[in-house]
Amino acid sequence: MNSESDYIKTVFGLKLKQQRQKKNWSLQDLAVKTGLSKSYLNEIENGKKYPKHDKIIQLSEALNCTFDDLVSTKLDKSLAPFNEILQSDFFKEVPLELFGINKNNLISIISDAPKKVTAFINALIEISQNYNLGKERFYFAVLRSFQELYDNYFPEIEDKVNLFIEENRLQIDKNLKSDILESILTEHFNYTIQSEDFESYGTLNNLRSLFIPEKKLLLLNKKLEKDQKTFILAKEIGFNVLELKVRPTTYSWLDFGSFEEILNNFYASYFAGALLISKEPAIEKTSEFFQENTWEPENFASLINSFTDSPETFYYRLTNILSAEMGIKDLFYLCLVKKKGSEKIQILKELHLNHQQAPHANAMNEHYCRRWIAVKNLHHLKENETLTDAQISHYKDQGISYLVISTSQKNPFSDGSNRSYCLGILLNPQTIKKIGFIKSPSLKTINVGVTCESCSIPDCEVRQAPPVRLEKEHFNLSMKNAIEKIKKDF
Repeated sequence: MNSESDYIKTVFGLKLKQQRQKKNWSLQDLAVKTGLSKSYLNEIENGKKYPKHDKIIQLSEALNCTFDDLVSTKLDKSLAPFNEILQSDFFKEVPLELFGINKNNLISIISDAPKKVTAFINALIEISQNYNLGKERFYFAVLRSFQELYDNYFPEIEDKVNLFIEENRLQIDKNLKSDILESILTEHFNYTIQSEDFESYGTLNNLRSLFIPEKKLLLLNKKLEKDQKTFILAKEIGFNVLELKVRPTTYSWLDFGSFEEILNNFYASYFAGALLISKEPAIEKTSEFFQENTWEPENFASLINSFTDSPETFYYRLTNILSAEMGIKDLFYLCLVKKKGSEKIQILKELHLNHQQAPHANAMNEHYCRRWIAVKNLHHLKENETLTDAQISHYKDQGISYLVISTSQKNPFSDGSNRSYCLGILLNPQTIKKIGFIKSPSLKTINVGVTCESCSIPDCEVRQAPPVRLEKEHFNLSMKNAIEKIKKDF
């Protein structure tokens, strides 16, 4: 709860509701018995108001309970399971308002069946602990759900970007100079910006930037590439234009203090992407690309190159406009990484629009399918090469197919690791009509799985682990079938 006062009001409301329900009274019944309005009693029960002394006496007399029965913060046995949630940081850490959930309504639901609902919440907490889901991963999962709820498209930020461009008379294209953004930060927002050699500070050699708020000082790593520097400057402008005070001070992430910090970081990043890749030209050129009759990797690479030297920025920007502006609703975005000297593939970032698409991160240390175009590219990537390709990925076990376009490149800032960015579009009658090259002979259809451990593809030439999860499911199914046969015999 946010404060001791909130806790006291909530507990009082719960106890009043409990006493009323013991008598099988409605709120209207209690209003008639006490002379208090139904709306006022409803606000008390929802923890919004705490009645004065004389009103508490009226309530206790009508309900035939003592004054202390209502005002004591000690919960009886039936509500005891609820106390743990009320006393915890649950309501503070879960940003219910983002999803249109009223905290008091949720409290009311929990109070109707405190033991069952508390047991359910505790089960979720236990699952998160078993799968090493710390607060940071939980917050980022909440953020992804928030993005997915809005199709990762936020028109109010798009509008503020357009207004900012007009007010500063900016020409937005690939050649937007970082010097222009730097001058805006120094002249309009009183920043001081310096390039520094972070490597001399030991472990800070992989830090891209550091902002010192009290001095309005932005320190940039000298190792930054042009596009990296431009994005960081655009993001700093975003923090200021959107008036986001609670924010991280480092890039990349080192620590976080609250969900608000993570959310504001996302808003500023969204602003930066929308500033660097203008929506209207992106829609126009991407629409033209999808109308082509033949899949040509070079054409998609040229599309990226017409906007930015950063494939990551372009792929992510597509998630903003494809769903909201081009009617392609079912899609996913993944960023995969393969560290130097390691065969392990990790999903660093993911986003699923409209529903949970087949390829998703898992915390069970399983092996992602090497038939994915993004994974194949990572293994075939040569030094200083950028590799773009596509395939139709058919998930045999789910019976669904995606057009998956991927670009892989060496990550120049992270000691030789390689990254793949990929966009997957669910193939259904609506999306197939929008993709002219979907039947192109150069676009191969490949049967894929999610992880080796859950994949049923026989004799897979790139399998990294046996299908243990699938084998367990088959074993359980055979046992159930055997039990049914036994039952019939007896």
